[in-house]
Amino acid sequence: MQKIRTILWPFSLIYGSVTYFRNKLFDLGIFSSYVLPNKSICVGNLSTGGTGKTPHVAYLTALLSGKMETAILSRGYGRKTSGFLLISKENTAAEAGDEPLFYKHYFGDSVHVAVCENRKIGAQKIEQLFPTNQLIILDDAFQHRRVKAGLNILLTEFHLPFSKDLVLPAGNLREFKSGKNRADIFIVTKCPPNLSEVQKSNLAKSLKLNPEVLFFSSISYAPFQSFGKIVRNPTHILLVTGIANPNGLVEKLSEKYTVDHLKYKDHHSFSMEEIEQIHQKFDTFAYSNVIILTTEKDYMRLKDFGRAKNFNSYPWYYQPITVEIENEIQFKETINQYVNTI
Repeated sequence: MQKIRTILWPFSLIYGSVTYFRNKLFDLGIFSSYVLPNKSICVGNLSTGGTGKTPHVAYLTALLSGKMETAILSRGYGRKTSGFLLISKENTAAEAGDEPLFYKHYFGDSVHVAVCENRKIGAQKIEQLFPTNQLIILDDAFQHRRVKAGLNILLTEFHLPFSKDLVLPAGNLREFKSGKNRADIFIVTKCPPNLSEVQKSNLAKSLKLNPEVLFFSSISYAPFQSFGKIVRNPTHILLVTGIANPNGLVEKLSEKYTVDHLKYKDHHSFSMEEIEQIHQKFDTFAYSNVIILTTEKDYMRLKDFGRAKNFNSYPWYYQPITVEIENEIQFKETINQYVNTI
């Protein structure tokens, strides 16, 4: 691995320099950014994915949507459509993308959810359609400099913080680590339980961040939800994932269950042939206390297969997750301080 990184490092230097120069053009005003007129929060990261943006966007939306009219704007990764689209529950993942569809199913009509690869056009369209909308939450738009959010939240994963990573293609970073300077709040995600003060202090030093703007979050796992045949008291799981980093889920499930893992690429679009292969794999198990488990985002891409022949005769479940933020009172105060300022 180290040898490969050494070989790729010159290409990373070129890639990072290009993105650095582009960012400088925005910083100097040579390239213009559209300043969102109302309140706006961007949730992003420096890496290519797997830091937990989706549950953190859901957390912020749940926190604020009861106080002010709120919209979520995403690119809609994995969708087969283009341009601006206002999401409804009737949309498919192929039309909307799995994450936006999850938001819509989770929040219903209480939150506007839209996708657009051009965030400026998307934000302006939301402003036109919903003149009373007070807050736009931008999902994964930290590198999308054509729009400027009022508050930027940067996520980094506990097991691979950006301080220990490299720029693409040698590593996973989309830009040099100095890009963190555009952020206002930082969250170290997927933290283990009982994180010590020494560990937190060491992380702050490693990331070169002020501890006052650094928070720590962990994943909370809710009971499985069925969308197929019911199995009582399962002991064995056939795990099907199409997300960037399923390692934490695998580790958590392995504490209690025997786990066989079928791993697909992030935002994978499942085919009927692949569903049949998953079912064939399930049929190889000789005992009855096995279930097929997927993530809630993957469920958005899999649920439409429920109309397919024999799908509902298999024990399909999904794993809902939420985030818990340490020092939550201070975090909420920081967010509310921003949204309440005139």
